[in-house]
Amino acid sequence: MNRDQLKKLAGEKRFIPGIYNYCDRWCELCPQTSHCLNFSILQEEFSDPEAQDIRNQAFWNNLSGILGETLELLKESAKEWGIDPEILEFVDDIEDIKSKDMAAKNHLLCRAAKRYSDLVEDWLRGRETLFFETAAAQREGVSLEEAIEVIRWYQYFISAKVMRAVRGKIDEEERCDEFPSDSDGSAKIALIAIDRSIAAWAVIRHYITYGAGGVIDVIAFLDGLGQTVEKAFPSARSFTRPGFDEVDPNG
Repeated sequence: MNRDQLKKLAGEKRFIPGIYNYCDRWCELCPQTSHCLNFSILQEEFSDPEAQDIRNQAFWNNLSGILGETLELLKESAKEWGIDPEILEFVDDIEDIKSKDMAAKNHLLCRAAKRYSDLVEDWLRGRETLFFETAAAQREGVSLEEAIEVIRWYQYFISAKVMRAVRGKIDEEERCDEFPSDSDGSAKIALIAIDRSIAAWAVIRHYITYGAGGVIDVIAFLDGLGQTVEKAFPSARSFTRPGFDEVDPNG
């Protein structure tokens, strides 16, 4: 996709600006893919099965091409806005950025979210195969396989979004602007991932007898993490995510 094609695609009215900023990246289950520019670019560039394989050179060639065209568009837009990208300065200096990154990484919330990722790995290691072999008696609703898929999808996602929320809050405390809080948006999708993960763990709890106490412990830990995130970001639940938390007037 060249620059003109990318600009033409980005100009289509069906896309909701920023819809991809606060989603869970699970495009297969997303009802808003037709309004997402990121999804459309991926579909356009990686429609060839070979180009969808990250081990295939075609994938990386396409990705490199997208990056190049995007950077050129960014430079063009900067000039239109009267910004010279060559003289943009980072906040204070690189050491300041590093110190803020470290502060976020060592934050209690981020350590707890990372701990959840480890708990999932520890608990599921050696059990997944057993689950799939013994899940013959499927119940109505969410299956065991689907529950594990949800847990696996959000296993590291929660930690990443909590980290982004904490890191964003550090920056926002130094600014005073009227833009919606990115940290609240990141915290909201983290909370949504936590809610869905708790529900998935509850499904597993119904399927097993041995080791049920461990599941309850994980659920309790995750619930506590969610409550702590809500206390740290009290406005997160009310954050309006473009395309997800508002009614589309044209829909």
